[in-house]
Amino acid sequence: MIDETNLTEERQWLYESHANKAIASLKRVSIDGVFVWSKEEALAKALELIPPGASVGRGDSVTLAQIGLMERLRKDKSREIIDPFERDESGRYAVPGPGHMALMRKAATADVFLTGVNAITMDGKLVNVDSIGNRVVGLIFGPKKVIVVAGANKIVKNVDEALERLRRVSPLNVRRHYVKHAFESLEELPCLKTGVCVDCRRPDSICNYVVIVQGQQAPKGAADYLPRIHVIIVGEDLGI
Repeated sequence: MIDETNLTEERQWLYESHANKAIASLKRVSIDGVFVWSKEEALAKALELIPPGASVGRGDSVTLAQIGLMERLRKDKSREIIDPFERDESGRYAVPGPGHMALMRKAATADVFLTGVNAITMDGKLVNVDSIGNRVVGLIFGPKKVIVVAGANKIVKNVDEALERLRRVSPLNVRRHYVKHAFESLEELPCLKTGVCVDCRRPDSICNYVVIVQGQQAPKGAADYLPRIHVIIVGEDLGI
């Protein structure tokens, strides 16, 4: 008997279709992309892309935690892990203050940089919003290799839809930092009180840098530079 309550097959078909369109567009602008069905496959693919002995930095990302990548790298111990976003049991940074800033700078020049993304467009653009810029700077320049992991729920039609998605989910990220990580400095943000982005442009906003990556090219004389950015799209709902 047909189960009308189960839309798993239909959702998987839609996610794969959208992912294939996005990956084809990314490859046209020299950004590598691959689609996998599960978190487990995403973890295996990411590990495959990280050479033994490499230094590995990262930006803050719920998706990386969901696929278990940082936990696996720590257990493996075959790479140098530079993790500014390692947290103690209370949710606070394991290395706070100036040490946290120093780790973020070091992560941005690691051999490999790991990050999520806020939106991927079907016409081949990576769209991010960042608080202080450490995540987007590692994506744009510095590390020799960048691995972006994203759930297929992050795929949108174009930049307009991407920016709308950023505004829609930013309050959720603010709430995450306030509740889980004791960021009391965010308590006056309008979106924390209402759940709705009002484009506040406040000094305590976490939405200061909106960056659109629409391609990459190799510097002159750097024949082995590309592909630098590798995007792993997962056929599941991941991240924020």
